Amino acid sequence: MRFRPEVQKKLNELSLQTGQPAGELVEDVMAGYLEGVAELRSMVESRYHDLKSGRVAAIDGEAFFESLRQREEELVKAARANESEF
Repeated sequence: MRFRPEVQKKLNELSLQTGQPAGELVEDVMAGYLEGVAELRSMVESRYHDLKSGRVAAIDGEAFFESLRQREEELVKAARANESEF
């Protein structure tokens, strides 16, 4: 596998520091990455099936973020009110 020179340099340095061959480091990283991708894909597929089956309802993204902004404003106001009491 070929890497850009700066990536290869970092890989070689890590290999020297850890005493682990560069190929094993790359294999470990790829195994972790692929596991993460598989977990993410499984979660997305599960949520998709939940939506399609009607187990959960989709929400409007803009409405969600607006409610999030409102809750944040309320928390900030409450925190400021608590600060002024002291």
